[in-house]
Amino acid sequence: MERLVVYLLVISTAVKAMMCPKRCMCQNLSPSFTILCTKTGLLFVPPSIDRRTAELRLMDNFITTLRRKDFANMTNLIHLTLSRNTISQIMPYAFFDLKGLHALHLDSNRLTYINEDHFKGLINLRHLILSNNQLNCISPGSLDDFIETIEDLDLSYNNLVNVPWETIAKLSNVNTVSLDHNLIEFVPEGIFSNLHKLARLDMTSNKLKKIPPDPLFSRIPVYAKSKGSPLSSLVLSFGGNPLHCNCELVWLRRLTREDDLETCASPPELMGKYFWSIKEEEFVCEPPMITHRTPKLTVTEGQSASLKCKAVGDPDPYVRWISPDGKLVSNTSRTISYENGTLDILVTSLTDKGTFTCIASNAAGESTAPVKLLVTPYPNLANSTNCDKDAEPGPSDILISAKSTKPSAYISCCVVPFLHFCGVMGIKLTGMN
Repeated sequence: MERLVVYLLVISTAVKAMMCPKRCMCQNLSPSFTILCTKTGLLFVPPSIDRRTAELRLMDNFITTLRRKDFANMTNLIHLTLSRNTISQIMPYAFFDLKGLHALHLDSNRLTYINEDHFKGLINLRHLILSNNQLNCISPGSLDDFIETIEDLDLSYNNLVNVPWETIAKLSNVNTVSLDHNLIEFVPEGIFSNLHKLARLDMTSNKLKKIPPDPLFSRIPVYAKSKGSPLSSLVLSFGGNPLHCNCELVWLRRLTREDDLETCASPPELMGKYFWSIKEEEFVCEPPMITHRTPKLTVTEGQSASLKCKAVGDPDPYVRWISPDGKLVSNTSRTISYENGTLDILVTSLTDKGTFTCIASNAAGESTAPVKLLVTPYPNLANSTNCDKDAEPGPSDILISAKSTKPSAYISCCVVPFLHFCGVMGIKLTGMN
C-alpha cells in the first residue's frame, strides 16, 4: 500500500511538471493556476501551457505573432500579460476563447493597427493596455465586444491621428482614458458627455490647437492632477499641446484646477504663457472680415460658374452660401461648396439668376457680402419657332442632299445655334460632317 501511495505521488508530480513550460515558473494555488514566463527568450507562446491557467505572464520575451491556437480553450484565464515583446501581428480571433479575461496587457510591442477581428470574444474585458506601440489605426468596431465592461483604456505613446470617437463615447463604465503622446488633432464636441464614471482623461502631448467644452466638465469638479482630488472629481490633462488661446478656450481657463500645466502656443502675445497666468479677458476672438469676393459674374445658361468669397478672423471663419431664393446652398450633383469659401455651380440654369449671399461666421460673430450672378438664356429650338415661316418650304427644300455644301435657311436658323449649345454643354454629336 505504501508503495502505491509513493507511486501515485511520483506520477502526480510528473504530470504537474509536464504542465509547466520549460524555464517557466508555475504556481498551483487552488483554485487558480499561475504561469510566469518572464525573460525566458520565448519566440512564441508555449504550446504546453495548461488550459486551466488563470494568470499568464509572458512579458520581456521575443514573441512576434499571436496565433488562434495559442490561447484556445483557456476559458479560465483572467489576466494575460504580453508586455515588452516584439508582437507585430495578431491573428484574427486570437483571443476568442478568453471569455473570462479581465486584463490584457499588450504594451511596449510593435503593433501598427487594430482591426475588428483582433479582440473578438473578450466580452468581460476591463483593462486594455496598448501603450508604447506603433498604432496608427484602430477600427471603430474593434472595441465592441467589451464596450460596456471596459474600465481602463490606455492608448498612450502611439502614432494615432484619429481615434474611434463614436466608440469611445459609448464606454459607459470607463474610469480612465489615456490618449497622451499621440498625434491627435481633433476632439469632437460633447464626445465625453455620457461617460459618467470617467475619473481621468489624459490627452497630454498631442497636436490639439483647441479643445471643445463638454457638458461632463461642467457637471463634475475638474482638477489637473489626481493628488488630493476628491474621489468624485475628474482629472484632466491637456498640457503639451499647441493650444491656440482665444475665446474658444475660455471654458478651460474658468475651470477650478490645481497645478494646470497648459501653455499657449498662439497667438504670439500669449505664446509660452501658462493658463493660470493669463487673465480671462485676454482670451479673445476676432470677428470675420470678408477680404475678397466675386462682385458680379455673367454666364450663359448651361455654363459653369465659380463664386469666390474669402474671409479672415480668429478662429478661422466658416463660409456658407445663401441662394437668391433664400435657401442654404448644400453640396449636390450640381453645386459644390468648398471650405475655402468657393461655390461652384457646375451647370447653371435661369433659376440661379440673382444675388447670392456669402456668410462668414466664427465664435465672435459673422460677416456677409452679396455676389450677383447673371444667367443669360441660350437660344434654343423653342425660341426659333418662326424658322419655318421665314423660309417657306418648297419641293426643293424637302429633298436637300445630305452632301449639299450650302446649308438651307432652316439649318442656318436652328441647327447652328443648337450645335453651338452642344459644344458649350460638352455634348459630342456623331454622324455629322
